[in-house]
Amino acid sequence: MAQHKSAEKRARQSDKRRAVNRGIKSEVKTLLKKAKTETDKEKASLAMKQAASTLDKLAAKGIIHKNKAANQKSKLAKHLNKLSTPPAQAA
Repeated sequence: MAQHKSAEKRARQSDKRRAVNRGIKSEVKTLLKKAKTETDKEKASLAMKQAASTLDKLAAKGIIHKNKAANQKSKLAKHLNKLSTPPAQAA
């Protein structure tokens, strides 16, 4: 247990930050899962764009490591490139 006022305050701040960061990381996991499970190329592209933006923001804030963000974006790009483009409708 914290013995000083400043240490008690630090403990409270850490608890708040950890709760916020856990929520944000959970949101990112959901975005990544949506992007990876999407089979339509256009929808997958939009999902990837949103996930990549969020990953960049988290890396900039130091919530996740910048290399982890880069690796996850790379994996999303690979998935997106594997998807075939939908056939054009005949006029």
